[in-house]
Amino acid sequence: MYESTRGNSSGRAGKSVIALGMVPGGGLFVPFRVPDLPWSGLRGLDYSALAKKVISLYLPDMGEEVLGRAVEVYRQGAFAGVNPAPLLRPDGFGILELWHGPTAAFKDMALQVLPHLLRAAMKELEPGAEVLILTATSGDTGKAALEGFKDVPGTRIVVFYPSGGVSAVQERQMTTAGGQNTYVAAVEGNFDRCQSGVKEIFASTALAERLRAEKIFFSSANSINWGRLLPQIVYYYWAYLQAVEQGHVGAGALMNVAVPTGNFGNILAGYYAKRMGLPLGRLICASNKNKVLSDFFETGVYQSRRPFFLTMSPSMDILVSSNFERFLYEMSGRQAQSIRQWYDSLAQTGSFQVDAATLARSRSQIFAGWADEPEVRNQIQRTYREHGYVLDPHTAVAARVYEDYRLKTGDPTFTVILSTASPFKFATSVLNSIEGKEGSGNEWQDLELLQQESGWEIPAGLRGLEARAERKVWHCSPKEMSAVLLKELAL
Repeated sequence: MYESTRGNSSGRAGKSVIALGMVPGGGLFVPFRVPDLPWSGLRGLDYSALAKKVISLYLPDMGEEVLGRAVEVYRQGAFAGVNPAPLLRPDGFGILELWHGPTAAFKDMALQVLPHLLRAAMKELEPGAEVLILTATSGDTGKAALEGFKDVPGTRIVVFYPSGGVSAVQERQMTTAGGQNTYVAAVEGNFDRCQSGVKEIFASTALAERLRAEKIFFSSANSINWGRLLPQIVYYYWAYLQAVEQGHVGAGALMNVAVPTGNFGNILAGYYAKRMGLPLGRLICASNKNKVLSDFFETGVYQSRRPFFLTMSPSMDILVSSNFERFLYEMSGRQAQSIRQWYDSLAQTGSFQVDAATLARSRSQIFAGWADEPEVRNQIQRTYREHGYVLDPHTAVAARVYEDYRLKTGDPTFTVILSTASPFKFATSVLNSIEGKEGSGNEWQDLELLQQESGWEIPAGLRGLEARAERKVWHCSPKEMSAVLLKELAL
C-alpha cells in the first residue's frame, strides 16, 4: 500500500498509484514499507527474472501473469545484446551502461516496462477508459516515453519539452517519433517551466472532471509515477551482482554508486535499493552547473530561483527536482506536515530550509558535488585519451564528481558510475571535448565523425535520424499548455 508525501492520500494499492501517476492535489506516492530483498539469493538470475523479483515485492496486486509479461521486454530484443545493462571497468571505477535500449538512454530501462503496468492497471480499475499520459522532458524521457507508449491501445501520450533546451539529436528523436497516439509540444522556457505546467494540469480538478466525463484519465510517464521509478531499482541490484561476479567487490562488501542527477529519480532508486538491503555505501549525487542539489547538501537550503544555465548535459538542466520530495519525506521521518510547509514555501518564494536533523540524515546517505563545463570537457578528454572509453557529458559529470569525492574522502570503495546516455546523442559536445577533434557543428555529421574516431557503432535508434520525416510539433508558452492540449486533442 502507498501513501502521499503530503498526507493527503493513504491506503492506495499499487494499481491505483500507477494509474494516477501523481497524487491528486499534490504530493508523490511512496510505499508504506520498503521490503527486504537479500542480494545473495538473486545470483544466477537473468535481468528479466531479477526485475520480476524486485517489482513483485512492490506490486503484489498486479499478479504474476501481468508482471511476467511486463519484464519480458528485457528478453525480446528491445535492448542490444543479452545483457541490457553491462558493467564495464575502463578505469579504476565501474561503468554501468544503461543506454542499450531503443532510444539510447537510461530511461528505456523503465519506460519499456511502464506501459504494460499502466495498461493492466487501467484495464482493471477503469474498464474501457482511455489514459492521457502527460510528460515533461529535459531531453531523454520524451523519446523513451513516446517509444514505450507508441500505439499502445487505450492510451494517448503528449510530451512537453523546452524549446531550445535539448540537443538536436534529442529533439529529432521526439519530432520523428511514430505512432498514431503520440504528440509533441515545444514550450517556451526551461524544463522547470514545462514540469510546472504539467503539474498544474494534473492539479486541475475542473479539467480532470471534464475529461473523466469522457472516460479519459490523466497519468504520467515521468518518474513522479512510482511505476516509472520502481524498475530503476532493478539495475542497482544488477550492478552489484555483476561487480561480485567480476571480482570487483567481495560478496557482501560495500559498493558505492555515482549518479548524474537532474530530477533525482535515478539516485532515489539507488536509495530504495539500499533500504532493501543491497550493500551500497555512498550514493554520490553529481550535478552540473545547475547545482541546486549540491548547494542544498552544503547549506540545507533548497533555492530554485537562481540563474539557469544551458549546459552540454541538458538532461540535468533542472532547478526543481521532483523526486527530491520523496527523499526528504524519508529523511524527515515521514513528516508530511514538514513536506507540505517546505513545498508550499518553494512554490511561493522559490526556496525552503530544512531542519538540522533532516539535513544530517540527508548527508549521511548522499555525498553531493558538481562539475562545471571545462571540468566536464576535461573528463571526457582524459578518459578517452587514457582508457579509450567515450563518456557522454552526463556520465562525465558523475565521473568528475566521483574523482572529487575520492580526493576529499580517500574512500577506496569500488564505485560504479551510472552511464545514462550514449555519447552519440551528444556527438558534437563529445568531439569538441576530445583533444584535437573539433566537431563540425553539424550534429548529423558529428555522429559519423565520432564513430570514425572511437570505432564505436552508432546505436540503431540514432541512425538516419536526420532523414526521417518530422511530425507536427505544437508550440506554446507554459500558460498555454492546457489550452493547447484541449484544442489539439479536440477534448
